[in-house]
Amino acid sequence: MDKLKRVLSGRDTEEPSGFAEVIEATSLGWGTRVKGFIACFAIGCLCSLLGSCLLWIPKKGLILFAVFYSLGNIASIGSTLFLMGPMKQLKRMFEPTRLIATVVMLVSI
Repeated sequence: MDKLKRVLSGRDTEEPSGFAEVIEATSLGWGTRVKGFIACFAIGCLCSLLGSCLLWIPKKGLILFAVFYSLGNIASIGSTLFLMGPMKQLKRMFEPTRLIATVVMLVSI
């Protein structure tokens, strides 16, 4: 069936490059993307909540808060990578209108 699609689209003579094969092999379906987003976002929220709860532990509370809250923020931001894709996410984050907000957020983490 794939051969027929290639012939009908006029791509029969082209050999797919290694990069194109990698792109096709690593692309995710929409359902998988949504599941990855939900899982990563839930982990991020859980880490942030856990960090807030650990804040009240004497002596080590601030360190645990900083670690878990930072991991939660990174996981929550990373969850959008599943929906948009990594390159599109990075391009949007570093657009001129969002550059200052992105830099402040990354430095704050």
